[in-house]
Amino acid sequence: MLAMAQRTPKGLPGILAGVAVLALAAFGGSSLIDAPGDLPGDAPGEVPACASLPAEAWDTIDSVEQGGPYRYPEDDSRFGNYQGELPDEKLGYYREYTVDTPGLGHRGERRIVTGGGADGVVDEWYYTGDHYESFCEVPR
Repeated sequence: MLAMAQRTPKGLPGILAGVAVLALAAFGGSSLIDAPGDLPGDAPGEVPACASLPAEAWDTIDSVEQGGPYRYPEDDSRFGNYQGELPDEKLGYYREYTVDTPGLGHRGERRIVTGGGADGVVDEWYYTGDHYESFCEVPR
């Protein structure tokens, strides 16, 4: 029994290290399993496609395509991408627009962010439902 007790502490770090490696592999954090960029969202600035959007997001997109009107004065303003969730572009490339949330009396967290458009045609469309913590790319 004493011999087993002495081996357990020495073996415990190895067991814990093995569990940590398995946990990292299971959650995509091990380069042995996949290289960065192999899965959507792995590479900085890589944005997955939206599976679906709320109806209000489509209303906002329609409004942007028509050049307004916008419900909030903050709409059609520069979005700085300071969180780094979208692909790196020069300052002024992105613009943001509020997506209404039914029953909410303020702007809320939902936005459409556009990329490009200096030529009058938006190049990229993104949606965030959590105030810039994550984005998905709107299929066009």
